[in-house]
Amino acid sequence: MDGYRKGWASRYLREAKAELIAAKNTPYMATGFMMEALSKAQAAIYYSLGDPAFIVPIVHETIHTQQQVEEPVLNFLVEIEKALQQLAQNPKVDNEKTMEQVNDIIEFTSEIVELFGDESS
Repeated sequence: MDGYRKGWASRYLREAKAELIAAKNTPYMATGFMMEALSKAQAAIYYSLGDPAFIVPIVHETIHTQQQVEEPVLNFLVEIEKALQQLAQNPKVDNEKTMEQVNDIIEFTSEIVELFGDESS
């Protein structure tokens, strides 16, 4: 990963973590913060893999066609997108359970960003 993409991936990951903290500290606005955290975690992975303009359509096409996904990172991106859609459709979900899920997604995102960031070093 080049320095430009590495910088954006790191920035989005930091922001995802900050959004999750804001969700924990502001329960009445938690859903919006959790959606932002998921979007930013997703963006961090997109930048880790390459140009988001090329990766986003692949994720959306995979969801649209309901293809079985063998590639673990693509599968994870599909799961993040589905979580975002579910949260948007049902914002009154159990915040504690959803925050745990979002936290797990951010932790795994951190590992992906670190893995792809270290490959080129």
